[in-house]
Amino acid sequence: MELAPPRGTEDLLPPASTRMAELYRRCHRMARRFGYRYVETPGFEHTELFARTSGETSDVVGKEMYTFLDRADRSLTLRPEGTAPVVRTYLRHAQELGSPFKAYYVNEAWRYSKPQRGRLREFRIFGVEVLGIADPGPDVEVITLAAAFFAEVGVAEYDLQVNSIGDATCRPAYRHTLLEYLEAQAPRLRDEHKDRFRENPLRVLDCKDEVCREVAADAPKITDHLCAECKAHFDAVQAGLAEEGVAFSVEPTLVRGLDYYTRTAFEFVHRGLSPSQSTICGGGRYDGLAEVLGGPPTPGVGFGLGLDRVAISLEEEGVELADDSAVSAFVVAFGEGAAEKARALVRQLRAAGASAEMAFGDRPLGAQMKMADRAGARFAVIIGEREAAAGEATVRRLDDGSQQTVPLTDVPQWLAAQAQSQAEEPPA
Repeated sequence: MELAPPRGTEDLLPPASTRMAELYRRCHRMARRFGYRYVETPGFEHTELFARTSGETSDVVGKEMYTFLDRADRSLTLRPEGTAPVVRTYLRHAQELGSPFKAYYVNEAWRYSKPQRGRLREFRIFGVEVLGIADPGPDVEVITLAAAFFAEVGVAEYDLQVNSIGDATCRPAYRHTLLEYLEAQAPRLRDEHKDRFRENPLRVLDCKDEVCREVAADAPKITDHLCAECKAHFDAVQAGLAEEGVAFSVEPTLVRGLDYYTRTAFEFVHRGLSPSQSTICGGGRYDGLAEVLGGPPTPGVGFGLGLDRVAISLEEEGVELADDSAVSAFVVAFGEGAAEKARALVRQLRAAGASAEMAFGDRPLGAQMKMADRAGARFAVIIGEREAAAGEATVRRLDDGSQQTVPLTDVPQWLAAQAQSQAEEPPA
């Protein structure tokens, strides 16, 4: 029996699992702060959903999707991204959900690719979507939400890049202009773009290859070819971000390759990660997606934020997330009469809403103190034979070793007061 997980996946164990759980908690808190409602979609969908939305000839469909036949020979695919399933379920329930519908999700997704740091085959996404509103306000809000989330968790070393990719009115003419430029530059192009740039010239602009990036840098800029409506929309997005105090730069080579993407596109790029894994959040407007799925015209905008890359970014910046889920008190019992009083105290603490733990069975004092350290407890509440007889506990703060004697009946209130004092203490 192979004990290692499948290639491209990983076991999340403490402290990494604790960090990820804290990221999950902050995703939920930030999304709800902005008025978004939580949704869950299945981990697998009908393959057609992603074949339509990712493009039949795309690398996602051709090389990266986990697709299989079920027992009834139906083609199903593990979710490679989060937006298409949310739009699908919105179209199914639009009458009851109303417009606008502001949704968020925190889930896993799967893509078959060469495993590397920041790009696993199983990964975690925090995503938000706003469906039903075409004006620039939702564009500004979802970008602001992402920036607020990064500030909340402590990720600071990033650049926000924004662009407009036009719409069905102005993009065809730009595509023609870009194609003329790329025809002249064809000998310089690399990899698949050398032979396939005519199929989707916009993909060349977003290529990570250094030579292709040099070609893209001199290419005609789409922002110089926007129609009046798209220009007004993009101007409003930039003005809205400025009003929110969100710093950004316009990146003309930032594009999306499929026709249903329109107008706003954006990425948060971390400065400490390699170029191929530096995008920690990407999003934009996809006003044509609902029609691709057979639904009525339904404007939409959102983002997908890679939590695995956020965790790596925190490591790169040396940021430790405060863990609100850590055990508050580890109750240590030894000597005659101590275990019963310790069990009673643990019940009282848990009933009061505190996180409390104690050892199973009889363990030496030293072993129990090691368990308290391993649990990450803030306090060790020690009840020995003397304390049990006196109805007291020795409460030791584990970060500095200071301790004091507290009546057993007062321990829950004492710990609650300590937690309140710590919460009110201003940051250093």
